[in-house]
Amino acid sequence: MTRYDAVEAASYRVAREISLSGLSSWRDAVAPYFAPGSTVLDLGAGTGLFVRAFASWFPSVSVVAVEPSESMRSASGLPMLAGSDTAIPLADASVDVVWISTVVHHFRDLPAAGAELRRVLRPGGVVVLRSLFRERHQGVGLFRFFPEAARALASFPTVDEVASGLGFAVARLEAVPQVTAESLAEKASNVRWEADTLLRSLSAEEFEAGRARLVEAAAVETGPVVDHLDLLVLEPAGAV
Repeated sequence: MTRYDAVEAASYRVAREISLSGLSSWRDAVAPYFAPGSTVLDLGAGTGLFVRAFASWFPSVSVVAVEPSESMRSASGLPMLAGSDTAIPLADASVDVVWISTVVHHFRDLPAAGAELRRVLRPGGVVVLRSLFRERHQGVGLFRFFPEAARALASFPTVDEVASGLGFAVARLEAVPQVTAESLAEKASNVRWEADTLLRSLSAEEFEAGRARLVEAAAVETGPVVDHLDLLVLEPAGAV
C-alpha cells in the first residue's frame, strides 16, 4: 500500500475529503452491513474520512482504523494502527466487516492480502469496497477536464481481478453517487496533483491545462459536482 509524506497527506485532506452530506448515499448503501455491535476494520484509513463518517452514521458500531502511512495517521488526528493489507495488526476472526475505500489499486499482492482478510474476518463477514475499477470509470468527471489521466487506469484492477485475486466472490456491485464538491469552483480550488493517483500520471503541463479547463468551466457552470464510484461487496469464496 502507498505511503504518503506530510505534504501529500495535507494535500489529500484538501483534495479528497468529502462532506458527510456529500457522502449520504454511501451511508445508505453500506448500512445493511453495519449491524449494531459489529466491528469494522477501515483498512487504509488515510486521513480518517470514513472513521469519522461511520462514527456519525453508525454510533453503535466499533471502527478500527489501520493505515500504513505515518503522515496520514498523524494528519488524521485519530487513533490509528500502523499496518497494511498484508500485515493487519489484529487477531484472527476479530472483525465483521473490512472496509476498503479507494486503496485496493495500491495492493501489490492480492492473494496475500486476501489471506489476511480471511484471517481477520469472522464467519459470515464481508469485505466492502468503495473504488474505481479499470472497466467502470464512466462516472468519474475528472476525465472531462484531465483526459490524459485515463492512461493511469492501466494501473487500476478490474472487478474480476480484485475478487479473484483476493479469493473472494462478488456479492454486490453497483455505482453509488456522491457530491464530490458543492461546485466546480470548489473543485478547481481544491484539486491537487499529488493527492490523486490519476493526476499523478500527468505531466506538469497536462495538469495545468486540465486545471485551466476546470477553472473555465467553473466560471459558467453552477450546481454540485456529482461523481460515481463503485460499491463492491465480497464474501469468502464458497460462502453460503
